[in-house]
Amino acid sequence: MPGVDVKLVLRSTRVVTPEGIRAAAVFVAGGEIEGVLPYDAVVPAGARVVDVGGDVVMPGLVDTHVHVNDPGRAEWEGFWTATRAAAAGGVTTLLDMPLNSLPPTTTVGNLRVKQDVARSKAHVDVGFWGGALPGNVKDLRPLYEAGVFGFKCFLSPSGVEEFPELDQEQLARSMAEIAGFGGLLIVHAEDPEHLAGAPQRSGGKYADFLASRPRDAENAAIAHLIAQARRLGARVHVLHLSSADALPLIAEAKREGVGVSVESCPHFLTLTAEEVPDGATEFKCCPPIREAVNQDALWAGLADGTIDCVVSDHSPCTTDLKTGDFASAWGGISSLQLGLPAMWTEARRRGHSLEDVVRWMSAGPAALAGLSRKGAIEAGRDADFVVLAPEESFTVDPAGLQHRNQVTAYAGKTLHGVVRSTWLRGTRIVADGVLAEPTGRLLERNH
Repeated sequence: MPGVDVKLVLRSTRVVTPEGIRAAAVFVAGGEIEGVLPYDAVVPAGARVVDVGGDVVMPGLVDTHVHVNDPGRAEWEGFWTATRAAAAGGVTTLLDMPLNSLPPTTTVGNLRVKQDVARSKAHVDVGFWGGALPGNVKDLRPLYEAGVFGFKCFLSPSGVEEFPELDQEQLARSMAEIAGFGGLLIVHAEDPEHLAGAPQRSGGKYADFLASRPRDAENAAIAHLIAQARRLGARVHVLHLSSADALPLIAEAKREGVGVSVESCPHFLTLTAEEVPDGATEFKCCPPIREAVNQDALWAGLADGTIDCVVSDHSPCTTDLKTGDFASAWGGISSLQLGLPAMWTEARRRGHSLEDVVRWMSAGPAALAGLSRKGAIEAGRDADFVVLAPEESFTVDPAGLQHRNQVTAYAGKTLHGVVRSTWLRGTRIVADGVLAEPTGRLLERNH
């Protein structure tokens, strides 16, 4: 029985727990979950009871793929606006990518700069990835010891000059170093030779852009990555998978015991190439949104467990960078606030449950990053919750987004799942769209 120091009891007829969805009372003390008890359990004296009725209580989402761009490109996004958008969308923990900020997170000194900027602005808990670049192998272990959750690299140009890609020899060198201390390498996997060999046309036709980023580029890069991981005994994670053709290769590697995992993103799972209007570069991302038949295969990979998690790859920019030319426009989808309803809308249509969504968007990313206190409603975890009205719907109005630049591929779409409130360590940080002052913490690996 939870102790008398319980300060909050959150009750619902639908609580998503590791054992299933059930009526329950979640007892919270000291910012963590003390116990998940029957709905009508006796409430300790002095505890505050919040009963949300039939709204669903889920663990807060964990988004391990967010580009905050702060400092240096804070006009694109920033810790204040990104974490407000996260909180409004039910995300209680995010991990910031090491690029698009200036400086990039490629040395301990640069990490400290970013932490100092984030500390007073975080509405949700924030952790950091480090970066693996040509020539910074010596910085990887110190970064890991300083608390980054792993290291990101590119196998093709990143789009920003201060974060160059690794060639195969550099990849092997970085991977061997990271494997030596048990770290995780997360990889933007598109093969530069396949990209160079694809037709490159400027202009507003989405079909031309899609042809410039062929599935073969992803498939070849992933094959090389798995081969290196197998040879070196390394742990690697494939970022933002869009080519479903690579799923059998990944599944086979997992069966062999290769340390490989993979994520996909809401835009690949809810948007299709067929619906992208010409000139609509708010849909541009790399790798690209592909055809409906490919999307169906990605959902099959989610259903059978080949895909480990679903995260946003929130990659915002200022509106002027989304020109009408797919070749020159910035590639990135802004979706941090909308990932949960977008995924739930498509998941329910395909016969999946909220338990599935929690596995993909909370438990899975938490496990990837080793965030043992996040990702589930059970005793000993942080009391991070999102209260969702899953049967209610809304139409996306960009003006209602907390993102710094209100550009989104979801504009005008009707989505199911309204976030009623978001809770961080037992404190309500969003209630019906109104945000509290920031109380997020900066996270370090294994802390």
